[in-house]
Amino acid sequence: MQTLPLTVKRSIELLGLCLILVLFYVGNEIIMPLLMAFFLSLLLLPLFRFFRKIKVPELIAIVLAILAAVIAVAGVLTFFSYQIAALVKDFPQLQKNLNDHWHTLSYWITSTFEISLDDQINMLRDQGNKLLDNAGTYLSGAAVSLTGVFVFMGLLPIYIFLILFYKNLLLRFVFLWFKQEDHPQVESALRETEVIVKSYLVGLLIQITYMTILLGVTLLLFGIKHALLIAIIFAFLNLIPYVGALIGNLVGVLLTLTSSSDLWQVVVVLCVITAVQFLDNNILMPKIVGSKVKINALVSIIGVVIGGTLAGVSGMFLSLPIMAILKVIFDHTTEFRHWGFLLGDDRPGLSPMTNPIVRLRNKHVRVKEEEEPKDTEALPPGDKDESRQ
Repeated sequence: MQTLPLTVKRSIELLGLCLILVLFYVGNEIIMPLLMAFFLSLLLLPLFRFFRKIKVPELIAIVLAILAAVIAVAGVLTFFSYQIAALVKDFPQLQKNLNDHWHTLSYWITSTFEISLDDQINMLRDQGNKLLDNAGTYLSGAAVSLTGVFVFMGLLPIYIFLILFYKNLLLRFVFLWFKQEDHPQVESALRETEVIVKSYLVGLLIQITYMTILLGVTLLLFGIKHALLIAIIFAFLNLIPYVGALIGNLVGVLLTLTSSSDLWQVVVVLCVITAVQFLDNNILMPKIVGSKVKINALVSIIGVVIGGTLAGVSGMFLSLPIMAILKVIFDHTTEFRHWGFLLGDDRPGLSPMTNPIVRLRNKHVRVKEEEEPKDTEALPPGDKDESRQ
């Protein structure tokens, strides 16, 4: 069989990438619940296996695993609702604080930009009228979004049940997709994918727990009102890589401004969040997740932006585990190994422009050549082809 030219191979790869992005954009309402259910199924798999190990029937084991997840989510939502209720109870004080901050801001605008108070009020009234004029559109859009959320949450347990029930069928389909001689590589990729996804998701659960406790207790010690609400909101928003932390800081500042008339508390909240986030990013999270998800920062940010554009918040949240799975798949193939290198964090210490040995794909050959420098002509024929590519 004639081998395709390299330019044709690369063109097909880029075309396939574009088709995948289009598929996610068009069918995200179908694909995202399936992907979320797949990741949650991997997270519940150890619990399911535990029930099976103690001789629980398969169907009951699946139901018990899903029920445990539902109870955990219900507990978090209950805790969050109590914090919201406490915030609503302080509504008169919140209104007073907002008025105080508004008067301070209005005075600053008047003194800095020479805009009178009447002009500021007229501008706010105009913007309010525009907002009311478009209220119907906003409410209809919110209703559609809310309906989508309920459908999403309703489909999740059904998908999780079916994925766990038909897991052997799905695995057999994956193996039948490949030639028999490739089955060891396929098995290795599947096992590595399971380990990576489980370690990543378990790490996120641990991260939510300790960030809520650490941030909430620290803010309480400084006398910040609604400290636990700020902590839990920031902990969950922090699940969205890079972007979530910025939104969490903004929410923390807004909640502090509404609950206090002292601006120094805003500085305290920002400093505490920064310190906890630094501790999380540089010490705690690397120890918990380890080196399982090794995606470089550049690709991570691009992936989060693309995921948010294609599928909203769920796409931003799932972008890292999806890229981690793609990296595992690429690393276990010969044709797409360069894509795995692009996603990874294995940054070469030497420049490929001045060190031709860095251009080779085979890591063992590179190490050997760096230890015993040889002429390029002395390389095996397969490696010379690699260096030309």
